[in-house]
Amino acid sequence: MDNKGYLGIDVGSISTNLVIISAKGEVLYQNYERVSGAPIPSVQKALNVVKDELPEGFKINGVGVTGSARYLIGGVVGADIIKNEISTHARAAIHLHPDVKTVFEIGGQDSKVTVVRDGVVVDFAMNLVCAAGTGSFLDSQAKRLDISVETLSEKAMLSQNPTPIAGRCTVFAESDMIHKQQVGHRQEDILMGLCNAMARNFLNNVCTGKDIQPPVVLQGGISANKGIRRAFESLLDTEITVPRYNMVMGAYGAALLACEAPVQSSAFRGYQVCEHDIITRSFTCSDCPNCCEIVEVLDGDITLCRSGGRCRKWEGAHQMQQNSNS
Repeated sequence: MDNKGYLGIDVGSISTNLVIISAKGEVLYQNYERVSGAPIPSVQKALNVVKDELPEGFKINGVGVTGSARYLIGGVVGADIIKNEISTHARAAIHLHPDVKTVFEIGGQDSKVTVVRDGVVVDFAMNLVCAAGTGSFLDSQAKRLDISVETLSEKAMLSQNPTPIAGRCTVFAESDMIHKQQVGHRQEDILMGLCNAMARNFLNNVCTGKDIQPPVVLQGGISANKGIRRAFESLLDTEITVPRYNMVMGAYGAALLACEAPVQSSAFRGYQVCEHDIITRSFTCSDCPNCCEIVEVLDGDITLCRSGGRCRKWEGAHQMQQNSNS
């Protein structure tokens, strides 16, 4: 293993993902962990694990952060770049599959489609409102049925006659599933019907008006579900590619972008942040009628970063000098 590399961190609603790559973009280390609802302790735990996996003297030359908690975690670890999920997932997909034209990325709380042409992102769309096409809905249904998400995936693949499920709304979908159970439909058919409904909901809502062309790459936590992949292949009548690092593509893309960034000296604060008592607190800025809710991150007496203001006044001297693309 090389003695230096680049760290990518993706902190979402369901998982915290870490990837370390070499200067050539090779994955040296990857870690996917479910979060407990507290992003800072989750990242501290993940960093604590990775430091024990790497050889002594291994140096981090750059850090990229993405995900819904990217600004919070960027301040905690000392990020060199902070990028949104569209940028990082597209970068990773293009790196592994240069001919990709469409990227489906479905996470725990949102879903996205990115249109790529000749290695460049030309269009995208996100669904941030309804959970019917996201991983959190599959999680909730698996818990309701007292099975794991992995079992849900395997059982769905056994279906020979998927049951039609109303999938435009989580409430209606759950009610429809319960009804189909009560009238005697097989569980595997109901689960495959749910996968079909989720894929159909994604295509009809998120992908409306987008030029969906193969090759199509499916990534994010939902890509581990074989039933979802089967559903997309059936609806689009094309092969769906699940990349090698499908569960950590956001972190992989963040690491690649950190590797490519013109950073002379990394702002990475080191693995010692695992041991620090880092807290957050908030206050309302009353300097203008917007009354923004400002969140600040504190490591002892040190203010690491602030966010939440519309005018960015409070970021001030504490704002990281990252190449930001929000």
